[in-house]
Amino acid sequence: MAAQQLVVDSATGLSAEEVVSRQARHGLNLMTEKPATPGWRRFVQQLAQPLVLVLLAAGAITAALGEWTDASVILGVVLVNAFIGYWQEAKAEGALAALARTIATPVTVRRGGHRQKLDASQLVPGDVVILTAGDRVPADLRLLQQTEMQIDESMLTGESLPVSKQTAAMAADTLLAERLCMAYAGSAVVAGQAVGLVVATGNASETGRIAGLIAAAPQLATPLTRKMARFSNWLLWAIGGLAILTFGVGLARGESVFAMFMAAVALAVGAIPEGLPAAVTVTLAIGVARMAKRRAIIRHLPAVETLGSTTVICSDKTGTLTENAMTVRALWCAGQAFTVSGHGYNPEGVISHETQPAEIAGALRECLVAGALCNDASLAREGRRWKITGDPTEAALLVAARKGSLDEHTLRTLLPRSSELPFDANRQYMVTAHVSGSEQIIYLKGALERLLPLCVDQLQINGQPGPLDAAAVEALTHAYAEQGLRVLLLARKISEPNSPLTASGTKQSWGVTNWN
Repeated sequence: MAAQQLVVDSATGLSAEEVVSRQARHGLNLMTEKPATPGWRRFVQQLAQPLVLVLLAAGAITAALGEWTDASVILGVVLVNAFIGYWQEAKAEGALAALARTIATPVTVRRGGHRQKLDASQLVPGDVVILTAGDRVPADLRLLQQTEMQIDESMLTGESLPVSKQTAAMAADTLLAERLCMAYAGSAVVAGQAVGLVVATGNASETGRIAGLIAAAPQLATPLTRKMARFSNWLLWAIGGLAILTFGVGLARGESVFAMFMAAVALAVGAIPEGLPAAVTVTLAIGVARMAKRRAIIRHLPAVETLGSTTVICSDKTGTLTENAMTVRALWCAGQAFTVSGHGYNPEGVISHETQPAEIAGALRECLVAGALCNDASLAREGRRWKITGDPTEAALLVAARKGSLDEHTLRTLLPRSSELPFDANRQYMVTAHVSGSEQIIYLKGALERLLPLCVDQLQINGQPGPLDAAAVEALTHAYAEQGLRVLLLARKISEPNSPLTASGTKQSWGVTNWN
């Protein structure tokens, strides 16, 4: 239906001529940016503060009265304050522009019956896009084909867990979070493959609509700017009142008008805190520099103070408003519990048993190997940060294996994968088969309630099969769940080469892996 409305053959894609025609109508797949503020206007905006305006007026009056030293000091303070604010904003604007230039999203499309790789900005409605795990969805897509497709849509819906997709048509009034046949620009593919038809690009996409709402929102004053405005107004009235009172009292005592005018001006200039704007600006600049070291770009100086004025933080759940990082916290193998230290995707940590570092052998080692091999995620270091590709849960298992000195790349070389059965919400498990000499090792990872009934024994601490106490495993699972931990079961089956991938007949299972 979508292909018919967009007049395109999904098997071949658009022709080159049709792409040019549609790009002329719809434009590039980019969101319209607000016009940049000219440099001179940004500088003038630094001076458009009540206290600064008063300082300028005081400096002008002081200069007119011949007090050049005082006038120079006042003007110098104002200019230093303006230049610091201007320099900080220009630096932030440049950093954001450089960041935008580096974000080029490559995408695989089907055009004229051939696959092509191009930049996402060249997409037009009607393009046929091919998605795989790790891709960023380049535009709003109507999914035509999908295989175990899961997408992280937390940026749009707030739901931290990946959403399983389908291709069946849905009602037009379906809520955005429930449109399982759609993939939206900016979301991330964490598992599976799919073919989708571009239905909206640029400003017409859901992400573009949100960007438009943000751009149309009025610019709000920060707590600091509001306080400064109130203080400035109060100070101006107070100083003005004192100056008028001084002028009137002097005249009543018989002083000359000129002398009392000079006295009133001197009082006003002396009462204005010339150093306050500079002190505030320098303090905010220090805060901005500290935030920059933590990889946060602050565009406007007063914004850095807003978090310091926060009194209440409301959050809905872990993973959406925080780092969206999963971490293995505990392992249960051969009837023994192990704790895992560390945080996030940094593989620095220790696997311990009863406060002592555990020996990575036997059932514990096999548990870590299963988690690393029955896994489609990848982990890489970029500068000081660790970046993952794929499902956060699987990435957490890779990190746990590295904490046990097991590198997934080495394991995948020693036990190459021969076939797999991706995770499916109906099956509730994932299966991978690996070649080991003349044998085939099948690893399973999935929901404990689905796989535990199929297991007949478990590995002992020395790595040999032993009896399985299913009741103890279930009791432990409930105990972990009460602590807010999610539970996953890992299992292994040794079979003949080319045996079918299925959970039925699984012979050995070990351990319960759980994380939060």
